[in-house]
Order: sequence, then structure tokens, then C-alpha cells
Amino acid sequence: MLSLRSVNQFYGSQHTLWNVDLDLHPGSCTSVIGLPGMGKTTLINCIIGVIPVESGSMVWQDTSGPPQNMLPLQAEHRSAMGIGYVPQDRRLFSQLSVEENLHIALLAGSAPRNAVSSEIYDLFPDLYAFRQSKAAGLSEDNQYQLAMARAVITRPRLLILDEPTRGQGQAFIHKLGNIIVRLNQDLGMTFLLAEQHLSFIRRVTDRFCLLHRGRNVAQGDVRQLDDGLLAHWMTPESVR
Repeated sequence: MLSLRSVNQFYGSQHTLWNVDLDLHPGSCTSVIGLPGMGKTTLINCIIGVIPVESGSMVWQDTSGPPQNMLPLQAEHRSAMGIGYVPQDRRLFSQLSVEENLHIALLAGSAPRNAVSSEIYDLFPDLYAFRQSKAAGLSEDNQYQLAMARAVITRPRLLILDEPTRGQGQAFIHKLGNIIVRLNQDLGMTFLLAEQHLSFIRRVTDRFCLLHRGRNVAQGDVRQLDDGLLAHWMTPESVR
């Protein structure tokens, strides 16, 4: 689906990503892990197209089409290809209702532009009772669910979540894991998560890429993410 080879990125004179390789396969759920400041969000921003790549390749491969070079494409074109994104700050229309936020997402996406279907409330049942409420009045948990619902309603082929568990309580983290597992395993949606909550990573993802100072120092099946590897590259306080 998406293949990165030798991706390098700079902020001014600072070299932030060093020859990063990453493969995302259809139906997989991959976590990019690492301490804060090691390049997780930078890598995501390169993939969605909001910051440029200095060198390397980034190729998108649909099952029904030829490989496509993503590097020349603007962020909106990458979104139209089927890349959804939920940022840390959610970016909701705070003075619009839940339903209005979802309608706007439908209009911006490539999915059929009809009324918000019951399917989205089946995936995010907590939102149904608040569908006429302003996004600003929702709890933080429900605001994040709305941000996810806005991305999911466009039917992305790849959904990217940046630090989804950051600042969240254990009850919501468990609920979020259930949502991701259902979307991934039951509906076949491909995921890329920037994350460092270890128990969450082991529960919902099947592959990992560990970044250290912008380099992918380890990657593979999530079952290879053992204590020795974590102790070498991450401090005990950094994972939960």
C-alpha cells in the first residue's frame, strides 16, 4: 500500500529523519514508536504532505492501479487518494454540531455524499446522543471520537493517528483500542499510529517501527518488541 525508502527530512540545517524505510501493507496496523522528539510526528507529517521530504521515495500502491509517486503531491491530493489523518489537536469545528462536523467531512471526502448514516454511530455510539450538540461542549474523550469519526466517514484506505492515547485515561484508551481493532480486523482498514503506550501498542498493532533520533533502529512484528529492545532504546518511564 505505502512504501518509504531512504526518506530524509530537514528543518533548516537540522537533519530530522535519516534514511527511514517503512512498509505499510493493506489491512495492517503499524505503530511508529520512540521517545518524544525522535521523529514520529515528523514522519507522519511527511506522509500526509504537510512538510517536504528532502530525499528518498514514497510510493502509494492501490490494489487496482499502478504505483504512484507521492512526493510531488500536495496534502489535499494525498487525502483524496485515501489517506485519513487524526492529529493530536483534533481540529474540530468547535461551534458546529457533531452532525455538522460529520457532514463537512463527507463533503470534503470521496465517499458518497449522502446523509450521515447509522453506520458511523454504530462505530461510535457515544456520539449519537450528542449529534446536535456543539463539538466544543463535548468531553475530551468524545471530541477525540468525533475527530476519528470525521476521518472514518470518508472511508480512508489508510488512517493515521498521531499520539491517540496521549493524555487519555485508561477507560478511554481501552475503548479506543476496541474501535481500532474493529476497524482494522473486522473492516480491513489499514492503520499507522505514532504511539508510545506499550500495552496499547501490543494490543492493537501487528507491526512496529522504532525511531531514535530520526533513524528507524528496529522494526518488525510487534511480538519482537521485547524488554531488551525497549531497554536499549527507550527509558522505562517512557512506556506504560
